[in-house]
Amino acid sequence: MEIKVLGPLVARENGMSITPIPRKPRQVFSLLALQAGNMVTVPAFIEELWGMHPPASALSTLQTYILQVRRGIAAALGANCTDSAKDVLSTSYGGYLLDIDPADVDVNRYEHLVAAGKHAFEAGQWESASALFNEALDMWRGEALVDVHAGLRIGVEVARLEESKLGVLEARIESDLRLGRHVGLLAELSALTARYPMHENFWAQFMIALHRAGRKSQALENFVKLRTTLVNELGVEPSARLQHLQQALLRSDPKLDAGRVYV
Repeated sequence: MEIKVLGPLVARENGMSITPIPRKPRQVFSLLALQAGNMVTVPAFIEELWGMHPPASALSTLQTYILQVRRGIAAALGANCTDSAKDVLSTSYGGYLLDIDPADVDVNRYEHLVAAGKHAFEAGQWESASALFNEALDMWRGEALVDVHAGLRIGVEVARLEESKLGVLEARIESDLRLGRHVGLLAELSALTARYPMHENFWAQFMIALHRAGRKSQALENFVKLRTTLVNELGVEPSARLQHLQQALLRSDPKLDAGRVYV
């Protein structure tokens, strides 16, 4: 089975789509996919589908949604394979289990690459770290489960994944800065600071890249832009780290040109 959640939901078995179309079966399948190889409890499904106010028929309705998902799997497996579908989407005590290899779901491969990238980064292997982080980021096809209605459970997981993606992007840029690729990062960081105007770490990386590219005045101008945004939008000053970076730029601190990112 192949399941993709890092973007619109895609699920295939034997080359056939098994992605549920109706909204709530789609939620059920997505929650199962996110927990592939682990049981999802009935209360977790009910919370996802109906929040804190489930209908009296919640249990029987959930069973209907599970049956719809199973039928899609059975159709892909072939005629007279209902029992096989029950093996793939099995009923466990207190819940249901999508019994597939977790590696069949893109999010699990993504997290494996991220973990490997972090290990390489901590070991000072910047080239490997950058490549692994890039490979992980290339798996994204848009916002996670963008075409799935997210209840409480899926919403939390989507928020976690989106935050993870930003962290991986930041780590990949830091790896590239340590490899001396500052010039090649300028366009990307310009776009990122425009998209995330209050993300201090992207601004810090942009300022460092500009400085190393011989554009110190623009680096300092960017600090002013960030400060103006933070003061106007939130009524706060940039963090001590960013203010420290500004002072380092003003005095042309030689540490700014070192391989390690200053902040």
